[in-house]
Amino acid sequence: MPGLAQLHGLQRVSAGVPRVQSVPLCKARHLLWLMLSAAAAHAQPAAQVRPEDTEVWKPVPPIVSPAPATLPAAPPADAIVLFDGTNLDEWINTSDGSPAAWSVADRCMVVVKQAGNIETRRKFRNYELHLEWRVPADVTGSGQARANSGVFLASTGKGDRGYELQILDSYRNDTYVNGMAGSIYKQSAPLANASRKPGEWQSYDVVWKAPVFGADGTLTSPARATVLFNGVLVQDDFELRGETVYIGAPAYTPHGDSPIKLQAHNDPSAAPSFRNIWVRALP
Repeated sequence: MPGLAQLHGLQRVSAGVPRVQSVPLCKARHLLWLMLSAAAAHAQPAAQVRPEDTEVWKPVPPIVSPAPATLPAAPPADAIVLFDGTNLDEWINTSDGSPAAWSVADRCMVVVKQAGNIETRRKFRNYELHLEWRVPADVTGSGQARANSGVFLASTGKGDRGYELQILDSYRNDTYVNGMAGSIYKQSAPLANASRKPGEWQSYDVVWKAPVFGADGTLTSPARATVLFNGVLVQDDFELRGETVYIGAPAYTPHGDSPIKLQAHNDPSAAPSFRNIWVRALP
């Protein structure tokens, strides 16, 4: 029968002091692996961020019936006309800077979804923007899949990078309120739902104050937006928390003057169209 010292892996030295028996290196590595595996098994998995986490459904903005749509008015004398119904000379494809590949028909700019987003050739900082858009009268779908698009008040890169003012058929179409027409996407629901019926022209009038960054890239003044939707105030000098994003929290990345971008959303519904787009530079 083995002695007690042997059971505990000890040896006796001549001085009578017990000594711990050395563990082979391979055995030590195996024990360490077992310990790490056990710790990993008990660790809590990291929470996965979902689009639904940033959707807000209540309170629902009140419905305000706007005045009837009118024929487009002439832009102010000092405005830069970005689309007058004749051509897309002021626009390029966001993806590669080539000429914009959307179509022009009946003096309207029509989204071509497979062509991707387009943006202005020129860059802007602070400005006043007028833009008119229309959802097809025979539009189908629901929620976010109903003539979805957007105007990015400053495009900060390819794809959907930037600060988006949502375009969507929000006439009797339920969706999360910070994703309906007139919202600063997933940051601010509109103060009212001033949507007209599909097939009728809608208008946005925007005052945009771009964010300001210091020489070291730190934010010194956030972006701000005031928006009138069909003549109804829906964003009142709203202070943005960063670029608008589909998943996760908004954040700022330093940038300078930026193009204005229009979105070609990939939902399966019929695409919206645009007309009478102009901009006035502000101090």
